[in-house]
Amino acid sequence: MVDPTETVVSADPAVIAGLDHWRTLPIKQQPSWPDPAAVASASAELASMPPLVFAGEVDQLRERLARAARGDAFLLQGGDCAETFAGATADQIRNRVKTILQMAVVLTYGASMPVIKMGRMAGQFAKPRSSDTETRGEVTLPAYRGDIVNGYDFTPQSREADPARLVKGYHTSASTLNLIRAFTQGGFADLRMVHSWNKGFAENPANQRYEGLAKEIDRAIKFMEAAGADFDELKRVEFYSSHEGLLMDYERPMTRIDSRTGLPYTTSAHFLWIGERTRDLDGAHVDFFRRIRNPIGIKLGPSTTPETMERLIDVLDPDREPGRITFITRMGAGRIRDALPPLLEAIQRFDATPLWVSDPMHGNGLTTPTGYKTRRFDDVVDEVKGFFEAHRDAGTHPGGIHVELTGDDVTECLGGSEMIDEQTLATRYESLCDPRLNHMQSLELSFLVAEELSRAQRA
Repeated sequence: MVDPTETVVSADPAVIAGLDHWRTLPIKQQPSWPDPAAVASASAELASMPPLVFAGEVDQLRERLARAARGDAFLLQGGDCAETFAGATADQIRNRVKTILQMAVVLTYGASMPVIKMGRMAGQFAKPRSSDTETRGEVTLPAYRGDIVNGYDFTPQSREADPARLVKGYHTSASTLNLIRAFTQGGFADLRMVHSWNKGFAENPANQRYEGLAKEIDRAIKFMEAAGADFDELKRVEFYSSHEGLLMDYERPMTRIDSRTGLPYTTSAHFLWIGERTRDLDGAHVDFFRRIRNPIGIKLGPSTTPETMERLIDVLDPDREPGRITFITRMGAGRIRDALPPLLEAIQRFDATPLWVSDPMHGNGLTTPTGYKTRRFDDVVDEVKGFFEAHRDAGTHPGGIHVELTGDDVTECLGGSEMIDEQTLATRYESLCDPRLNHMQSLELSFLVAEELSRAQRA
């Protein structure tokens, strides 16, 4: 890890001009701030704050992702669809971290390779919206854009964009990261402890199909102990933060110049991604993110063409640097097997090595007759299977999964071993935006993905 003092704010006019070129370009999904002076003040305060992550950590992640792009590691990226300030409690953070660690143990065994653990955490506070406004009855108000912008309550006061929330977002992210680092470095992540949680899951009668795999992992851990494996090292894990790089009044002031290299890093998270709504090649987001050294994700939907993909690579990864870009596919279960193969075929002509990751959540949304936004667990699983099938046929590497999940026992997605149905959704539906897999569904998905990984290893 780099000393925090090694990352400083630069006064180089040329660098600053480049980082601010996005201001001259079309931009989408930004709030209408009522007081520009208050936004400028909040941004100035953010620019004076210490970085949340350091350049050395970002460089280390880029190296890890390069390994995954070559097929020598696997990325597990998971967390809330939209974090809330109220949800940044010790219990909820612990449960999310615990779920990701449990999934990672299973995937590590299935893949027979390292699993990179990354949370949609400590910054996932801003959300893109399909409309700038929301109407209920005869009242129309600004849409809820995440806690870092405005409130969820449907009142004029709550829905007004508040620049003070930018600073609160920083402090909430800092406290979240502090707790994550304590959990992952202080013994909570001990491999033996995490596996014991999974054994309890697999012994549940509803999940007995996974008991065999759990027993195999148990035997492997006992063998490692008998062989004298260093469990002091296995008590700690690397854990990286990520969020959608959406809100420029937050990301720009959180950008610093590394004094070792003179290069800019966005220090709000280790990894940021650009969504389908903001990846316009001539837009502000792509221009800004092409100038920073963080590894960058790009969401690709079913309408993505090889030509668009090539142009994104040319702009965001002109040096064809492994680990630089991650393509996160969100095609939908019904389209993945048709939409992904042309991209995998084309990538082999572009002299690029992106990391390919499946987001099986965002292409499979539906709304029930009672008005609940949900997803079917079977559709999520089917899209993951289609992702692996397409890579197997193309001879490319299925490099990871990107999942909206919570460590709590919510009822937001249909199906799974708990057989959540439409009537059950109302019992514990807590998400303010998109539905998430609950703790049990997340673990079930990890066992199913482990089976796909094992199959890929044998192929």
